[in-house]
Amino acid sequence: MDYKDIREECLEANLALPRTGLVDLTFGNVSVADPARRVFAIKPSGVDYTKLTAADIVVLDYQGNTLAGGLRPSSDTPSHRRLYLGFAGVRSVVHTHSRNAVAFAQAAIAIPCLGTTHCDYFHGPVPVTRALSPGEVETAYEWETGNVIVECFERAAINPLEVPAVLVRNHGPFAWGTSGAKAVETALALEIIADMALKTISLDRNALPAPAHILKKHYLRKHGPGAYYGQKS
Repeated sequence: MDYKDIREECLEANLALPRTGLVDLTFGNVSVADPARRVFAIKPSGVDYTKLTAADIVVLDYQGNTLAGGLRPSSDTPSHRRLYLGFAGVRSVVHTHSRNAVAFAQAAIAIPCLGTTHCDYFHGPVPVTRALSPGEVETAYEWETGNVIVECFERAAINPLEVPAVLVRNHGPFAWGTSGAKAVETALALEIIADMALKTISLDRNALPAPAHILKKHYLRKHGPGAYYGQKS
């Protein structure tokens, strides 16, 4: 099998990253999964975006075995694999080092839900994970990165489909979605709300979160069975 469908979707999603300004150099990667076949495609490690082709995209199964592609997959592959195993309904994962989101991750501060732009995409604050222990870093760093993300959502009882992003402490953001394009859009929205939150906090360090009724209204008008934003598909 050549997995042409997910390789091409993965390629397009990865090529979108530099166009959005979400990545510098070769930082960042996108993966796209086929949950029915329990396989996913991901960017190869360190390959320049301008030289990336569908044939370069690596395909692995959910056990981490390479099924297609001759290049080494992204070093973040175990983190992506852990999220597919832990978050049902996720078809694509994006990892970037976008600057404003990284600033919150490095400060170990969740991105507060301060206004309607945030509410449109995330049903509450974007959480930050705990720090990885020395043992976790030394034994299986990238896999444990995925573990602390899943742990963060389970401990706080956060639905990953309602808050489709996280900040890994001292590292950076991960975002996800139902397609490669949607996951990249979510990663871009994350960087935008991080920029807005950073500026808001710089103006008023005591700025209050958006009221619960505003959060509910703006989130649910775009998501769920009663959504009415945009056009019917």
